[in-house]
Amino acid sequence: MLAWLFGGPLEVGAPAPPFSLPDENGRNVSLAGLKGKAIVLVFYPGDDTSICTQQLCEIRDDWAAFKRLGAAVYGVNGQGSNAHGKFSAKYKFPFPLLVDSGWEMSRAYNAGWGLVRRTVYVIGPDGRIAYSQRGKPSTAEILSAIEGILHNKTTS
Repeated sequence: MLAWLFGGPLEVGAPAPPFSLPDENGRNVSLAGLKGKAIVLVFYPGDDTSICTQQLCEIRDDWAAFKRLGAAVYGVNGQGSNAHGKFSAKYKFPFPLLVDSGWEMSRAYNAGWGLVRRTVYVIGPDGRIAYSQRGKPSTAEILSAIEGILHNKTTS
C-alpha cells in the first residue's frame, strides 16, 4: 500500500504499466500509441518548483541528444493542464507534460499518490522498463540508458 513512499521504483525488465493521459494541450498520450519507441517518463512533484524546474530544464537543454535518439519524453504529475501549460511555456519545454489527475499513473509506476516522488523511467521499444531511478539522475545517465536499449535492439 505504501510501496510508493518507502519502496523503490518498478524493476528493470518489468512490463511498463499501460497509461492513457492528456497532455497540457489536451492531446491524449498512451503507452500503446508509443509502441516501438524509447520513452522517458519523468515523474516530478510540482510545476515551477526549484528542483523540478532544474531537472526538466536540463532535459530541455540536452533536447538535441534526446531527439537524435528518437526518444519520446514526458513530464508527469497530478497538476492540471493550466498549471502545466504555464510551466511549459515559461521554460519552453519541447516535450509534453502529462496531466495525471487522480495520480493513477503515478501509483501504477510506484511514484506516488497525492505527493509524487521524483522518479525517472526509460521504457524500451518492447514496452519493458529498461531504466528506473529515484531522484534526479543526470541527462547523461538517462541518455546512456536510451542508447543501451537502442544498441541492444540493433544487435538482437
